[in-house]
Amino acid sequence: MALELDAKNAAATGDAASGVTGKAKAKENKSNNNNTVTTAGEKNLVNGSSSNASKKKGGKKNRNKSPPQEAVATETDAALSNGHAGKAAAVNGSDVADANANVVADKELPPAAAAAEGEEGTKEAVADGDEASGEDVDLDALHDVGITVNISSPGADVLTVQLSSMELVQEIHQLLMDREETCHRTCFSLQLDNVTLDNFAELKTIEHLDQGSTIRVVEEPYTMREARIHVRHVRDLLKNLDPADAYNGIDCISLTYLKTITQGDLLDKKRTRPDSVDCTPPEYVTPGVREPPLLPLHPNVKNAKGPQALKVLTTSAWNPPPGPRKLHGDLMYLYVVTMEDKRFHISACSKGFYINQSTDDCFNPKPDNPSHLSHSLIDLLSHISPSFRRAFQAIQKRRTMRHAFERVATPYQVYQWSAPQLEHTVDAIRAEDAFSSKLGYEEHIPGQTRDWNEELQTTRELPRKTLPERLLRERAIFKVHGDFVTAATRGAMAVIDGNVLAINPGEDAKMQMFIWNNIFFSLGFDVRDHYKELGGDHAAFVAPRYDLHGVRVYNAVDVEGLYTLGTVVIDYRGYRVTAQSIIPGILEREQEQSVVYGSIDFGKTVLSHPKYLELLRQAGKHLKILPHSVLNERDEAVELCSSVECKGIIGNDGRHYILDLLRTFPPDVNFLKLQDVQLSKELTEMGFPIEHRHKLCCLRQELLEAFIEDRYVTFIRIAAVHLQSLNAKKQAAATAEKELPAIAEKQQEEQAEKPEEKPTEEAKTTAEEKPAESSPSATETKSAEAMVNAIREAQSNVAISNEVQAAEVVKRACSAVGSLKEKEFDFRFNPDVFSPGIRHVDGPEGGSQSLAKQKKLVQDAAEFLVLKQIPAFIKEHMAHSSPPIDGQSLTDSLHSHGINIRYLGKVIKMLGQMPRMDYLHRIAIMELIVRATKHIYYTYMQSTEPLHLSSAISHFLNCLVTTGPVNPAVSSEEAHKKQTRSNGGKHNKHNKSAKSSKPQQAAATQQNGGGNSAAAGGSANGSNGSSSSSSYDWTLVTPRSLWQQIRKEAKAYWNWELDCDSIEAAVSKYGLQRISLLRAFCLKVGIQVLLRDYNFESKHKPTFSDDDIVNVFPVVKHISPRATDAYNFYTTGQTKIQQGLLKEGYELISEALNLLNNVFGAMHQENGSCLRMLARLSYLLGDAQDALAIQQRAVIMSERVNGIDNPSTILEYAHLSLYSFANGHVGMSLKLLYRARYLLVLICGEDHPEVALIDSNISLILHALGEYELSLRFIEHALKLNLKYFGNKAMHVAVSYHLMARTQSCMGDFRSALNNEKETYSIYKSQLGEKHDKTRESAECLRLLTHEAVALQRKMNDIYTNGKLTSDLPPIHITPPSMGSVLEMLNTINGILFVHISQKDIVKVRTEIEKHLKTNTEENEITDALKTIVASANNNENPSETEQPKEDSTAAGEPVKPTQLTNGGDATTTVSS
Repeated sequence: MALELDAKNAAATGDAASGVTGKAKAKENKSNNNNTVTTAGEKNLVNGSSSNASKKKGGKKNRNKSPPQEAVATETDAALSNGHAGKAAAVNGSDVADANANVVADKELPPAAAAAEGEEGTKEAVADGDEASGEDVDLDALHDVGITVNISSPGADVLTVQLSSMELVQEIHQLLMDREETCHRTCFSLQLDNVTLDNFAELKTIEHLDQGSTIRVVEEPYTMREARIHVRHVRDLLKNLDPADAYNGIDCISLTYLKTITQGDLLDKKRTRPDSVDCTPPEYVTPGVREPPLLPLHPNVKNAKGPQALKVLTTSAWNPPPGPRKLHGDLMYLYVVTMEDKRFHISACSKGFYINQSTDDCFNPKPDNPSHLSHSLIDLLSHISPSFRRAFQAIQKRRTMRHAFERVATPYQVYQWSAPQLEHTVDAIRAEDAFSSKLGYEEHIPGQTRDWNEELQTTRELPRKTLPERLLRERAIFKVHGDFVTAATRGAMAVIDGNVLAINPGEDAKMQMFIWNNIFFSLGFDVRDHYKELGGDHAAFVAPRYDLHGVRVYNAVDVEGLYTLGTVVIDYRGYRVTAQSIIPGILEREQEQSVVYGSIDFGKTVLSHPKYLELLRQAGKHLKILPHSVLNERDEAVELCSSVECKGIIGNDGRHYILDLLRTFPPDVNFLKLQDVQLSKELTEMGFPIEHRHKLCCLRQELLEAFIEDRYVTFIRIAAVHLQSLNAKKQAAATAEKELPAIAEKQQEEQAEKPEEKPTEEAKTTAEEKPAESSPSATETKSAEAMVNAIREAQSNVAISNEVQAAEVVKRACSAVGSLKEKEFDFRFNPDVFSPGIRHVDGPEGGSQSLAKQKKLVQDAAEFLVLKQIPAFIKEHMAHSSPPIDGQSLTDSLHSHGINIRYLGKVIKMLGQMPRMDYLHRIAIMELIVRATKHIYYTYMQSTEPLHLSSAISHFLNCLVTTGPVNPAVSSEEAHKKQTRSNGGKHNKHNKSAKSSKPQQAAATQQNGGGNSAAAGGSANGSNGSSSSSSYDWTLVTPRSLWQQIRKEAKAYWNWELDCDSIEAAVSKYGLQRISLLRAFCLKVGIQVLLRDYNFESKHKPTFSDDDIVNVFPVVKHISPRATDAYNFYTTGQTKIQQGLLKEGYELISEALNLLNNVFGAMHQENGSCLRMLARLSYLLGDAQDALAIQQRAVIMSERVNGIDNPSTILEYAHLSLYSFANGHVGMSLKLLYRARYLLVLICGEDHPEVALIDSNISLILHALGEYELSLRFIEHALKLNLKYFGNKAMHVAVSYHLMARTQSCMGDFRSALNNEKETYSIYKSQLGEKHDKTRESAECLRLLTHEAVALQRKMNDIYTNGKLTSDLPPIHITPPSMGSVLEMLNTINGILFVHISQKDIVKVRTEIEKHLKTNTEENEITDALKTIVASANNNENPSETEQPKEDSTAAGEPVKPTQLTNGGDATTTVSS
């Protein structure tokens, strides 16, 4: 195992030596090496020298302080072979970006980032971490000096390598195990002047190691463990090219096809001559394709495996060596069958491997003659089998040709939804892994399972004062978390597959709980009627997901001393499993005894604890949770800083843990039927409140932040208006007295959303034109200026006029926006305010403890979601700047606006009224269908016998997406006979309850017209439940019944009418594609289908047979640890880019990438975003070659980390094609575009704005190659889409018309060309005016075309009049376009406008930006001014509270909200068009 891991990480350092160009790359390689440090760090640990390890971890400072135990914990974070599984779902949601500014407070920033955070960041940092000043981190300390050493190993040439002085000796090990000539050695030590080097020493600490020293590789004697590691390593080298692991989803291997598509490395390619390019697109790429085929998704499946070197390599059945042989030094026996069909028995001894004289049935361990004793098994096999030698060399050559990124393991497992038929080979090591149930007894840790809780918490306790400390801490957190996710996923699958014994085996199957590998597993069923009042099993099913949200936000706030449990939620085979780390000591006592804070019975008994209050208050500041008091059973007031359900338990380790965080955020009243709540008229007209299946609906954190920001803008406005009127007071004191209340009233009415008065209008515009608008409208700037002046005056007057007035202004503004405090902007939420059964302590009217105020606030937030956020979401996508491509990207986009998926029905209704949003409407409907089907599928799977899984799944898919016959492979009787016989009733009990839970309940809610859910959920379940168990049987599902269930589900869950009762209806009504639906569904529930082309409309036999279901995968949800410093660098870099400082931006983002490499290692989604950004910047700075090199890495990274058909991978392909065209690889850029188009059409069909962009690109390049007819087909399609989505006056359309005209003129069809160019001209004229360059260019174009058309007509007339049709036509002068002009057009349509920018323009842009920044700084001044006023008004109050508004709003008008790391793609929009 250790070896497997070494081999993997070795890959990271692999190409470090080869082809380092440019500073950025060198940096990156350096960091690549750094990321193997910890991973490699276990070897020594195994030998028990944990003291060494602790030196390494603790750094120089606490060499002896850290106890060995802790060292073991932190070092072992690297133990599992980097195999993390799961979907890094959290990364995409902007929950990651949860206002980093607020979190930053706890850890100071490096200077650059602090500068970017503006004064705020630094102020907070100084306030919180007194070190900020001394923090001045020397970034060069991370980039240390290089040192060149020679390495001589036996039987190989001397190798010269460039290393960094910070690296560990361990890294040289890694390097050697990755080099072709030394990769087969595993058991060696490194010596300098005959002194063995310590693996964990940094190179700079080694005496006598100078430039050009020679380090010798010395073969060490084997031990049993080392021999096993060696055999494992050999097997890994031999199956290195085999994609089986990627398809089976193990060891974090995933696929990448870039090299297959470009046929090798793009950087090694020669420039192609245009005439030598074969550019005919495959059938499935040309416009008008109906259902794209599935096979091209995995190109080159046939010869992916590489040559076979051996028939069999396994451990022999003669193992273990008997006593006498042990004393002769035998360690283990191997059995080999070569390709020449010779059989050998091999002994391993301390000197190496040799052939013995045993046969299959007679044991004779004496060395054979010749015995070929070799230290390396590879050498031995090369001696005895010539075909092995040839094959091994071929494998090695292919292995070293692969890009380093193709070999490193990904942080979490990526699963493929379709896979070819893989042949199953004999592999003893794989078998051993599967059956020697090594339940987490990983070999790397001497003698114990991993204590996950201890590891997770210890890494959080690591110091975080300086940048290097934070990098170490974040790397350790990330590593342990990744290992935990992998272990939890393995465990959850083992639990569902029945491989783990329950800790309460006597109970009903649904109630069982499990412990495996120190992780606690529970199933998502409502076990002890815990959620009876809240929606039963439905509530129990979603609770783990909400709990995970809670864990994520508390982790992001990262309060020292407050601990959460490691939590992973796994959906597998229809069951939801929650995996949690175990609080020390909790299993020994009852839960009632251990809870010291919160409530275990939903608020009947409530406890509180001073330490918890202090910790949760700190966290609550960031999470906007209001401390509130509730009454306990003895009618005493108990203060809480979280929801009542949140429990605090002090573990035996003395740490303060919080768990059950499912109600961290306030409830969503739009989905709760409450007696005392009256929703506004607009909402009731929309059909709210909708009764949801469970009562756990919460608002998202992103929503609360948007809501507070919106209110803050309004607050500033109102205060400004009041201040102006205060100034007017001097002139006319009496009139002002009357006006003030009037204005305040107006503003209050505005809150009630009555848009008649003027101030309302203004406030509205700002709410919508969030700071992201780059050019403020004239009125806005005016009002901003007016406000600034008013406030400046007011400031001077505050000193003179009495402070009462200032306080009055703030007070009025507060009451107008509904602030909780009278004299201060304060928005926090009470999560328990609508929880039934909780008795609140009501404060005085108008105070922050007044219940009515708290309730109103929660209602306002929910109303803001429907009336402001959903329209804002749609408005933002009207521009189609980065349109969602599949359901997942739509979900992420909704979440980033704080809109929950349960509002999908409402979003679809609004999209349905906008023809321009047709594609989004379709994606949303498909997502809704897939999610509804998922609910049904889970129940369906729970009632299926393991015997029939593949038949049941294929039957379900047939019912869902095909029109042909569907007859289940197993007859109903057969299924039942087996069930009753095998289970003797026990299993049926379990099934009964499981089955009746979901669809039945949905149906029941329907029958009662959504009546009270107690009746629907409870009684209906009881009565129908018993009868249903026999009738709900997977063999009886038909397409009709399934689609009717989907319709019911859509109505019950989203309150949306899906009016189609079959897949044909869905295809014809909404334009869905079956293959896209299949893909979305398989990814959503974890099915892997066979890679073949399916005929969904086959009339004779069912489309899917049971052989088409290859595998089922877990769907894993977990949190993704962050790299805070890297994030700060990235956002600072983005801000610089938006100010037009590309060079500085490039440096900051390279720095961010460096830090990311330090924290996450070489492979991670966020590294991919950085790479994409760097490539784009290189291109803008004119270095197309560098751009190509970086973007190629970005593509491989995206394929590996996000998946080969993920939307972000498609965008990466499109970028890469542009850069490769710029580098003269014309044919390549076409191939890449074809791939991007195929994937795009596979995911969402041809009707999508992105397809228009790709088609314009393809058309341009084909045009450049002289393939005019093909080019015309693509541009016509693009024009059609652009007209549909951008309207007939848009620039996109003008460009499309122009491109069509160009192509047609080249074909000699001047008349059509003229007509199209006229369209272009009219659009430019109406949009840009006569004088604009574009309009003039178009006019010139028209002139030329007219001239050509006339000339052609003349020649034609000539021919006719002379009647000589036989004479050959005089040639028409058509000049094919130059590559340069094509590239210019490509840049234009891809939104890169850096061509021909004169110095003058740059200055102009600069001043524009500065002007804009000025208006923003003015707004900032307003904010600051108000703060001083607020501060003076609150002199008597607690000063720390005046800091409050600062956290809520990072100033009302930031220049441009930097996009969070994960969507780095859209960041350059200001540079682009």
